Amino acid sequence: MSLSDSETSYGGGASEYKPFRHISRDRLLYEMLRSAKSGDSKAWKVLIMDKVTVKVMSHSCKMADITDQEVSLVEDLFRRRQPLPSLDAVYFIQPSKENVVMFLSDMSGREPLYKKAFIFFSSPIPKELVNHIKCDTSVLPRIGALREMNLEYFPIDSQGFITDQETALQELYGNNDNARRFNTCLNNMAIRIATVFASLKELPNVWYRAAKDSDESTPTPNRELVPTKLADAVWDMVSKYKSTIPNFPQSETCDLLIVDRSIDQIAPVIHEWTYDAMCHDLLNMDGNKYTHEIPSKTGGQPESKEVLLEEHDTVWLELRHTHIADASERLHEKFTNFVSKNKAAQIQQSGRDGSELSTRDLQKMVQALPQYTEQVEKISLHVEIAGKINKIIRDTDLRELGQLEQDLVFGDAAAKDVISFLRTKQNTTPEYKLRLLMIYASVYPEKFEGDKATKLMQLAKLSPDDMKVISNMQLLAGSSKKKAATSGFSLKFSNQKTTQAARKDRTNEEEETWSLFRFYPVIEVKLYSSEFGQLEEVIENLSKGELPKSDYACKNEPTIPTVKNSTRTSTRTQTAPAPTTAPHSMRSRRTANWARTGTSDDGYSSDSILKNMSSDFKKMGKRIFVFIIGGATRSELRVCHKLTTKLKREVILGTTSMDDPPQHLTVITPQSFLAISSKEKLKLLCDSNIALDGLGI
Repeated sequence: MSLSDSETSYGGGASEYKPFRHISRDRLLYEMLRSAKSGDSKAWKVLIMDKVTVKVMSHSCKMADITDQEVSLVEDLFRRRQPLPSLDAVYFIQPSKENVVMFLSDMSGREPLYKKAFIFFSSPIPKELVNHIKCDTSVLPRIGALREMNLEYFPIDSQGFITDQETALQELYGNNDNARRFNTCLNNMAIRIATVFASLKELPNVWYRAAKDSDESTPTPNRELVPTKLADAVWDMVSKYKSTIPNFPQSETCDLLIVDRSIDQIAPVIHEWTYDAMCHDLLNMDGNKYTHEIPSKTGGQPESKEVLLEEHDTVWLELRHTHIADASERLHEKFTNFVSKNKAAQIQQSGRDGSELSTRDLQKMVQALPQYTEQVEKISLHVEIAGKINKIIRDTDLRELGQLEQDLVFGDAAAKDVISFLRTKQNTTPEYKLRLLMIYASVYPEKFEGDKATKLMQLAKLSPDDMKVISNMQLLAGSSKKKAATSGFSLKFSNQKTTQAARKDRTNEEEETWSLFRFYPVIEVKLYSSEFGQLEEVIENLSKGELPKSDYACKNEPTIPTVKNSTRTSTRTQTAPAPTTAPHSMRSRRTANWARTGTSDDGYSSDSILKNMSSDFKKMGKRIFVFIIGGATRSELRVCHKLTTKLKREVILGTTSMDDPPQHLTVITPQSFLAISSKEKLKLLCDSNIALDGLGI
């Protein structure tokens, strides 16, 4: 029996640089399953997992991958299982007392369930549990391995992972009176983030969004300290790997930036116009699973078929980050080109024209048929999906709503435009109207003070509960903003107003093709803050070593500066713009490039680099990890792909959950988001002049 972490090296110093998701898969298949062998046993084995590790496995590996490693059966740890005394068992479980007790009950006594057990823990196991295992002398000879895999995160993309904590926003920023729930959530989050660095053999510089200083009479609210506490916990766990994991780096090899959802309240609710985002926003998808109807093979009723929109689908991989209009055009071009090049399609078309097919033509058709069928199914699937999305856009007048959303964000629309829309578009769904008002409240927080919120609610015909969603959003965002000089905590997003955004003219004639969609290209960066700038800018500043220390702190300050001191100093001493009366403009305009010729991935996808990882990744700099507490959006994941190409550094996005707009609205509803205690509510009301019914007191 051995208690150790893997000695396989996958980190920044490894000879072969593999992308993030490949490393997770390889560790599970080769380091865990393939290594679980005993010389005198049969080749096949049983894999036993708990409810968490089965998710870890399913996010990284397919069942065929597992079977290839000579696994004949996959079992649930807590279900009654048939004894298989001739087979070995691989236990991939969390290091909890309940799991250890179940394992011991399987393998103890005169008739254990399996011949030999290979135990792999998903995270570090406490010493008391190791001692508990050692105390059972009947089990010890039956243990082939006892190791810490340190892999308890869930890859969702080649450059993204989640900790699978959909309720993190409520548990950490909600009712803070439940300290046990708060600490459990934060500790689990830290453990799962830390195992990312254990898997990749990376030691990070841990940067985090620092809490603002408060006076002695007003202690810093617990929710403002969440990024700080998470950074403390992650660094404490990762630093221990230096002595517990063989070949773990002793000096920093990458950067980790920890922020929370309050950094941007618009990203989760605005309509994002890329193919990926619209699929998850407008269609009834279950995660990445899309269900559609196909003709029955027997000629009966249409049958339902489930497909996964993931990276193994080459059409999805190419189109996911493109604008929906561009995706539709590309699909048409793909199908036309395919028909013109594929033998089966050509011969089939000539047959439809009335020409007789020769025996040789039929032979060529049969040879080309498998490729034809596969490609037609792929392209047809996405043609169907794009068609559904475009129909929803037309039926719901989403184009006009999206235009207004963008105009609000960039300071080109004001209260009269929102009021006019709500009056004339009475058939707009309550969800869309609520999302519009959430954006409006982010840009014009003063419009929701006093009874103004009630009047807007009545105009939009929304319920009081719907308006409380906006109040919860304001409470969350308020925690990240500088406090007013006269109050301990302000619900206003910012006490300063910025000037109207300068719009760049489109000089490229081809870009005029998309002039009706002027809002879509500017969503390339979602995260912004009137004080801290966009996420893209923050990541670029981090890459250059220019994060302002007034807003961000580091647990282990880098010893070698990456930029000149003069540059760092000038960045840190920047002052905020003077107040004006112009509308708030949170983001900068970007020139559209969706329709430029010669671009296959719109400049937003790093997939071309990932396909040539053996050569390109060796030229990459240190990895950058960004972790968002409280959920992330599809557009933020897209930004990480874009910056990988731009910075030549693999940018990996981590978050508690990947949220689509409908899901985000349910997270911050009054029923699920118990914002603060009644005492704190009363103080906030005094400071902010918000109506009592707006908070539900």
